[in-house]
This record gives sequence, structure tokens and C-alpha cells, in this order.
Amino acid sequence: MKIRASLIVRGRVQGVAFRHHTARTAQQLGVSGWVRNLADGAVEACFEGEEADVLAMVQWCRRGPELARVDELIEKLAEYTGEFTGFEVRG
Repeated sequence: MKIRASLIVRGRVQGVAFRHHTARTAQQLGVSGWVRNLADGAVEACFEGEEADVLAMVQWCRRGPELARVDELIEKLAEYTGEFTGFEVRG
């Protein structure tokens, strides 16, 4: 079954290559979607793919890359839309 997850990740998540590592991990898992920095210092992401792979991405985002510190993760699961063809880092 395919699903979609939208996340907001708060903590020390900008300036620590969070977006780069998220994109690399998503590509390794075959997950599509995007990740971007927000003006308030958080990171926002949207993942689509097989349920196990998307849930693995959510788990990965709970800790992030080595230099990150995740204080809060807000997760919203939704129906798969199939709108993405790959994974991209946005602004």
C-alpha cells in the first residue's frame, strides 16, 4: 500500500545538511516528494511511496543527520496522490 506523509521538523535542523541527508535517504528508499527550510527555522517535508518506506523516512526524520537535534516532529498521514516523479530539495 502506498501512502503520503507531511512533516514539520523543529529543533536544530537548518545549517546541519538536514535537507541534503533527507533527499539522499529518500532516494535510497525510493520515496518521492520534497523537503524545504521554513523561515521560522523548521524543516518541512512531504514523502510518498510504499508505506514501509515512507514510515522509515518519518523515523529517520525523528533523529535526522548527525549534527541535527530534533525537538519536535509533527506528522500528518494522508492518501497517496502519485503527484511526484522523484525527490527534490526546495528553497
